[in-house]
Amino acid sequence: MSGNAGLLRGDVVVMKFGGTSVEDAVAIARTAGIVAGRRDRNLRPFVVVSAMAKVTDSLLAAAAAAGRGDRAGALALSQRLRGRHLETAAKLVSAAADVPLSNALHAEFDALDDLLRGIAAVGELTPRTTDLVVSFGERLSSRIVAAAFLNAGLDAAHVDARTCIVTDDSFGKAVPQEAMIEKAMEQVALPLLNEGKLPVMGGFIGATEAGVTTTLGRGGSDFSAALVGGALRSGAIEIWTDVDGIMTTDPRICPDALRVKTVSFEEAAELAYFGAKVLHPATILPAVQQNIPVWVLNSRNPTNEGTRITAVAPPCKSPFKCIAVKKRLTIVDIVASRMLMSHGYLKAVFDVFDKHHVVIDMVSTSEVSISVTVDTSDRLPAIAADLRQIADVKFESNKALICMVGEDIRGHNGIAGKVFTAVGHVNVRMISQGASEINMSFMIEEEDVEEAVRSLHAAFFTDPDPAIFDVDAMTASKQ
Repeated sequence: MSGNAGLLRGDVVVMKFGGTSVEDAVAIARTAGIVAGRRDRNLRPFVVVSAMAKVTDSLLAAAAAAGRGDRAGALALSQRLRGRHLETAAKLVSAAADVPLSNALHAEFDALDDLLRGIAAVGELTPRTTDLVVSFGERLSSRIVAAAFLNAGLDAAHVDARTCIVTDDSFGKAVPQEAMIEKAMEQVALPLLNEGKLPVMGGFIGATEAGVTTTLGRGGSDFSAALVGGALRSGAIEIWTDVDGIMTTDPRICPDALRVKTVSFEEAAELAYFGAKVLHPATILPAVQQNIPVWVLNSRNPTNEGTRITAVAPPCKSPFKCIAVKKRLTIVDIVASRMLMSHGYLKAVFDVFDKHHVVIDMVSTSEVSISVTVDTSDRLPAIAADLRQIADVKFESNKALICMVGEDIRGHNGIAGKVFTAVGHVNVRMISQGASEINMSFMIEEEDVEEAVRSLHAAFFTDPDPAIFDVDAMTASKQ
């Protein structure tokens, strides 16, 4: 980003609240209290909110129904959402404020219904119209949250994300135009902050330079918050969710999983990409560019200090900080014994995946074959057809990737032996370590995931470093 590079506004804090943090009137009231606490500390919050929990799924279902020509089904889904939002709003604002808010919500739903009728009439659902339909979730929640904040005594101002988050026209996963976003933030948001107001914006959505509505992809509200934080040179970005921060692994698999107090940007990026659901993979990129710390916090337990993500994390006595899992993967084995080492062959293979816009998670090569892992299934037949022009192709589905993340893995002698001793009873299909100093990954059967994770956690987190892990919580749980 250009412009105010290096001019950090330390009192500006971007606070992103996920769907469960704004799922109903109780959650939104709790969110207002958290934001008020930041104001009491003389900070200037900029709030980004997701759609209310499960609303995006309902909007996608309504769009799909309309695309099938099921107008009645689509409108019935919209009607249920209308009732839920109006009911939530009525519980949060005074009678005097309820009329303008209700009118605004009805206007949004009337526009949504007209859109669904149009889709049903045409009988076709395009990526562009899908983006427009699902954008209503954040458009509605941000209006309700802004009104609730005003009712709670916070001088909130609603900001339409489409006036600030400028993207290209890659509908469904639009690419932000950061220079334009910075300019828009300086024109729209910064004056509000300087007037002492509290901007409230829906995440996930944006618009092209021509004003066409787009979305950043599922989980994109985190990305929106980081884009805002980067553009404003904020002092911190807070991701408020329903867990206490980044954990050593999924607590549903390991009840003794520990909260990680601090991780580096690089570690967090690896975790996010390889299956940690707490953070969207792209979230931290704008923060890294501006060296802005990111906090992962729990709106249901706001006194917990959460996890801090910084450019450089303090040293850890343990080789690993977290175990992430990515499921529903497929191994693609590409065998061409006479061509593997020939000039241009590897490029030809990877060009096929690039042509179909499929990301490869892991690569392994042998004398006669290349094995890659992908997390898509609908495009595999077309990929296979192209690959079979240059090689034999086999697929193995229902695989999972176990990713062990920690700084300076190479600095611990015998670490690979200890890892694979811990999972010696599990069939390991592919192994990768050399590509990263902070990530050791391997593929196993999906059905073996829980047993493997529990064994690894027992092997590496029995004596956790109290400087990095919340050991006090572990001790308290055993009492």
